[in-house]
Amino acid sequence: MTVSAGSQRDADGRDREAADAWAAVRAARHGATVPAALEGAELCRMLLPVARPRALVVAQLGQSLDGRIATVTGASHFINGPAGIDHLHRLRALVDAVVVGVGTVCADDCRLTVRRVEGASPARVVIDPGGRAPLDAQIFADDGARRLTIRAEGVPRCPIAGVETVHLPLSAGRIAPGDVVAALARRGLRRLLIEGGATTVSAFVAAEAVDRLHVMVAPLIVGSGRQGLTLAPVRDLAFAWRPQAAAYPLPGGDVLMDCDMRTCAGGSARGEEQADERDQDDARRRRLHADG
Repeated sequence: MTVSAGSQRDADGRDREAADAWAAVRAARHGATVPAALEGAELCRMLLPVARPRALVVAQLGQSLDGRIATVTGASHFINGPAGIDHLHRLRALVDAVVVGVGTVCADDCRLTVRRVEGASPARVVIDPGGRAPLDAQIFADDGARRLTIRAEGVPRCPIAGVETVHLPLSAGRIAPGDVVAALARRGLRRLLIEGGATTVSAFVAAEAVDRLHVMVAPLIVGSGRQGLTLAPVRDLAFAWRPQAAAYPLPGGDVLMDCDMRTCAGGSARGEEQADERDQDDARRRRLHADG
């Protein structure tokens, strides 16, 4: 395929604009002022809330059109294209720590480093209540980044030199997402990326511990396999989560959905509770009427 000079100039211009926008976002990460012209760029405007110096929890999922994050065999490399993966690495470069569940570590042996964009790798955190993550997992590699493991109270500390062990209580057999956020904040890690897997991301969303949710949707249909978000059922759509959201098409066909979960946090859960209370009140009134 022949690329015209005009098309090449346009592509070069977009590349320069993207590079300038990313430089501005990284400047905001360190408290610098962002030029108004660059703040207007779409991806830059979307990433600025992550870069600004305040506590923030971002969760991300990459999935197919039919909501699958992997095949039935667990294959997930790569559902998203290069632009979607670049975005994930940008998120890593903007946060203090990236958090995953132990299932992701065991299945993928993820590195969680920044490799595809400019920026420092964040601290790496694995939620591992029982201490079952392999000691030779890449997440524990000594490469200069902080490494933490979150374990249940009473479970032995991680024996790897330099890996910090955080003990937290179990609640209904799990470590509460809010406890994780609070414990990391006490250790200076206030901007978090909850990267996976789907069970961990779903738990943080259900606990209303997520400020922004990024869902990267790839243009493919898997047909079966592992689901993305899985939350408690609601009786009808009136109780569905309805965050304010914006869509960002990326080169290669991926579409990023940026959802502000603060605009709907607790909406479904509290709505269900209120509906249950109304049903109980109605039932009490009917019983009182029948008794009278």
